[in-house]
Order: sequence, then structure tokens, then C-alpha cells
Amino acid sequence: MPTYVALIDWTEQGVRDFKDSVDRYEAAGDQLQTLGVSFKQIYWTLGGHDLVSVIEAPDDESLAAGLLAVAGQGNIRTTTLRAFDADEMRSVISKVG
Repeated sequence: MPTYVALIDWTEQGVRDFKDSVDRYEAAGDQLQTLGVSFKQIYWTLGGHDLVSVIEAPDDESLAAGLLAVAGQGNIRTTTLRAFDADEMRSVISKVG
């Protein structure tokens, strides 16, 4: 299943309600599960982003739909990166020839 890294930033609304952050994460996890998307890890971070998560999804469209639904609640914005493990990267490299 494809893996993604999501860099998550709170909106002004999300910062105002920071005390609900863990509850919002749990609710988002439940919401994403209906699309076959799951958080594998999540971290609240210092620095350029407020949270970083590792997510698995059956495909790009399911992930995009899930993250749009969650972001549509107004608490976060996301930047998403497709991640490749070592075996997947070997497959990518083999396509070069």
C-alpha cells in the first residue's frame, strides 16, 4: 500500500483550539478509515510544521479525498509527499534501465 508523509500546519482556527488537537487527530483517523486511509505515525513537532504524519492509503485519490475532508473542517493545511521504501525505490531505479 502506498505510503505518504504529510506535513501538517494549524490554521488560525486550529491554533485557537490547540487543546483539542489530539481529539481532532483521533476523529480524523476514524474519518479516514472509511476511505481505507490510516495514520501509521503522527508527531506534534517544533519548527517549520506543527505535525508530521506517516499515512498509508490505497491510492492517491483516496488520500486526497480524505485529507480534503479533514482540512475542510478548517483546522489544518497539509503538504503531502509520496514516500518510497527501499524495495519500491529499487523498482523505480530498475525502470531507468
